[in-house]
Amino acid sequence: MTLEVILPRGRRVDVEKAISARASWLSSQYERLYKTRHVLTPSSVMFGGVHLKIVFAEGPGEGLAPNMEKREVAVHATNLKHIRELVRRWFLKESSSYTVRKVNELAPIVGARPSRVDVREIGKWGYCTRDGRLSFSWQLIALPEELREYVVVHELTHLLHFNHSRAFRKKLATVCPDFRLREKELDLIVPYDRLGLQ
Repeated sequence: MTLEVILPRGRRVDVEKAISARASWLSSQYERLYKTRHVLTPSSVMFGGVHLKIVFAEGPGEGLAPNMEKREVAVHATNLKHIRELVRRWFLKESSSYTVRKVNELAPIVGARPSRVDVREIGKWGYCTRDGRLSFSWQLIALPEELREYVVVHELTHLLHFNHSRAFRKKLATVCPDFRLREKELDLIVPYDRLGLQ
């Protein structure tokens, strides 16, 4: 990786001193970039936290055939541009099934019942509305189980505390004591929509 330093015009700057003063920040940003994981790249898709190699099989008909043992997913499509839509359909089905099951399992533990649960194309992993509806990203199934579960618990907790107050964090910690660690891990995963692959 290359670090490019752009100096402000009309100012004298000791470049080495400026870099040295920000060495800790630069190091943390580099580490963050290095650890970042992407849900979908041109050559792989993440499912359950595992990166599966995309094997493109051109031909009639369209579909996906994931093989977790081989860590690959065979994509049958008329062209490469259809991969995103096939992955979206697959994830939408899997994420919907997962969220219904997980919300039913965790709602009694959190002590909150949503009025409605859905999976859709959203920019966040999940959100809660004031009327009690929980919405989750179609990409939720890409995450490892512990992060998916955290997202569900987080949104269920918003039904009790519609903010990120101390009371919210306290309730969240009763169900998910390591929630801060899970938040940090979640921040390192980049959903497909934030990539320039569309």
